[in-house]
Amino acid sequence: MSTTSTEKRQTTLQQLAEHPLDLLVIGGGIVGAGVARDAAMRGLRTGLVDAHDFAAGTSSRSSRLLHGGLRYLEQGRVGLVHESSVEKKVVHAIAPHLGQPLGFIFPVYKVNGRPMWQMRIGVKMYDLLCNGRNFKPSRGYTKEETLVKLPQINTAGLRGSVRYYDALTSDARLTLDTLRSAVKNGALVSNYTRFADATRAAGAWACQIEDTLAGQKITARARAILNAAGPWSEAIPHSAVKLRLTKGIHIVVDRKRVTVAEDEAVTMVEGKRILFLIPWGERLIIGTTDTDYDADPADVAVGLDDIDYVLHTANTTFPAARLTRDDIISSWAGVRPLIANRDGTPSDTSRAHQIKNPAEGWWDIAGGKLTTYRLMAEQAVTKIAKYLGAPAVPCRTAKEPLLPPAETAPYSGIIPPPVTAEAVRHYVGHEWAVHLDDVLMRRSSWHFYHGDTPARAPEIAQWMSAAAGWTPERTAAELANYTKEAAKTYPSSKTP
Repeated sequence: MSTTSTEKRQTTLQQLAEHPLDLLVIGGGIVGAGVARDAAMRGLRTGLVDAHDFAAGTSSRSSRLLHGGLRYLEQGRVGLVHESSVEKKVVHAIAPHLGQPLGFIFPVYKVNGRPMWQMRIGVKMYDLLCNGRNFKPSRGYTKEETLVKLPQINTAGLRGSVRYYDALTSDARLTLDTLRSAVKNGALVSNYTRFADATRAAGAWACQIEDTLAGQKITARARAILNAAGPWSEAIPHSAVKLRLTKGIHIVVDRKRVTVAEDEAVTMVEGKRILFLIPWGERLIIGTTDTDYDADPADVAVGLDDIDYVLHTANTTFPAARLTRDDIISSWAGVRPLIANRDGTPSDTSRAHQIKNPAEGWWDIAGGKLTTYRLMAEQAVTKIAKYLGAPAVPCRTAKEPLLPPAETAPYSGIIPPPVTAEAVRHYVGHEWAVHLDDVLMRRSSWHFYHGDTPARAPEIAQWMSAAAGWTPERTAAELANYTKEAAKTYPSSKTP
């Protein structure tokens, strides 16, 4: 890190050690970031630590969608659909640069599908659950109209399609901008800072925290602690969380490989599962899988079976595309931290969230989904503020812009910015980037968007070396670490 970045980090850790907190948040994913922003805006002295990089877990490995969950209607989870549908519009309102309305074409077939009348009613209900008004009204298309929109679609038994609206986002960017907003409102945040343990005495927690970069250990005092560590929540000392982890992977291909509009995704059905083909600038994101996962979340990797499943589904829907492994530009794998329920398939496990208070001054928040992060944070902070006896300050996170427009450009958005040394300097100096993969995978998404990123990594590492003041040995180590992380993705993980 540069001297400036190092000084900023040391100052943050010193402040965490010297000034008692009202609330310490464990976990710098989207939920923890949302809690830190809300708590700081309500006047609570707030700190946040993450043992890894911000958004390094689930919050940089999702489908990058803000969605109500059309399939949950069929499962009867109307309440979940309603709160998610409302929240997707809230995120669009407070962060328009990270909430791009996106149409979804859902082809309807004679066999193994729902009848057209049922689908048309379903998407109209979906509109109503957005408090009566989605981004745009849903509608139906005849078979002929569908073929105009999707000329490569499988025509066997095709009856037509419906279109409904959700939104595209960048999960990691949303997390980072939420953290920037939290800091702007007074929160103290530090990545690569591990919560080791805590003891309760005299109405507060004494928290043992370790800066894993420098090996420095500090003790921070907090009147309350919120465990928002996502897939690691169950392993946090004092946690009462029980999770069912499921794995999902996505692949990225060139958008020219499948003919779709730049502002319309496609919903694909495979058995009881729903997958998406999502336009992302010059690329297409295709996914996701949903299988149980029992290993370390940090080790989750894309497997060839996962790849072939996604390719098979895409080629069944678009047989003329003939997608193969060689078409894949990049991929990612992530872990969903769902509330434990071993009954049924992973896809049947509820995406609802829980907020529990199992011990004095300790809260666990788990489950939920990217779309509802702000609501989860609001509910958690309201409970904690009441416990702390804080003044009844209303939540403003649904109304106040995440950041002023001038603070979001030019390096924050859904589509990755150009690969430049200026962007690298920005990420190092202003967005807590410590390692090369912090920049390539989370701050910029260059690794996932540009197929030549692994080849350009040495050049980009030199830019980061200049910005962060690395030695040649550190630069070589960073390149080796990036190569290790890239090996968990495809095509880097391709077997000979």
